[in-house]
Amino acid sequence: MASSTPCKEHGQGTTDDMMWHKRIAKAARQGAVGALLTAAVSGCAAVTGGPAPRDIYTLGAPTDFAGKAHHSRAQLLIASPHTLAALDTDNIAVISDGIAMSYFGGAAWSDRVQRLLQSKMIEAFENSGGVRAVGQPGEGLLIDYQIVTDIRAFQLAVDGRRTAQVAFSAKIINDRNGKVVASRTFRAEVRVSGDTVDDAVTAINSATNQCLVDLVTWTLGRV
Repeated sequence: MASSTPCKEHGQGTTDDMMWHKRIAKAARQGAVGALLTAAVSGCAAVTGGPAPRDIYTLGAPTDFAGKAHHSRAQLLIASPHTLAALDTDNIAVISDGIAMSYFGGAAWSDRVQRLLQSKMIEAFENSGGVRAVGQPGEGLLIDYQIVTDIRAFQLAVDGRRTAQVAFSAKIINDRNGKVVASRTFRAEVRVSGDTVDDAVTAINSATNQCLVDLVTWTLGRV
């Protein structure tokens, strides 16, 4: 995987890390309180046109595949990824100490995580210029191979340090006979530079791009 993935550190977090834990916990509590208050102010929401808007974030897609991507005449279908229920959402996930999941309050992805990542996979293959065509189900392409993925991580992790974690497994399936051509898990971690949602999203975007470049390169070497 990407060589920039940092090694895991052990031990207690710094005072700054502990304060950051508290800020994350406070944001999660505020999100829960906000949900409870929605019913109480439903009359006001009807007048104003809905609840207070959230900050919406999206991802970029890699464009630089110089010297990495092969070329293929294959047509690919990118199936909608599978994932756990906790990531089946447009919320931006935060995992503390590897077990406790919460979400940033007042912020969201531009679509559910599966659809967002699926669209960026398609865009990455298109940007590579390495395939004849790539699309999603329902577009009527004559498909040679399907790319089937399972999202394992798509989150900010706080465990004495702050890192963006992205991981998904992928299978290349021959669409004509159903055989699995190859399978692999892609992972990347990127250190988060600050304690804001912007900082977290920037790092998640970077980790996603690393995985997408590897996915495209690996796939085009096999189809």
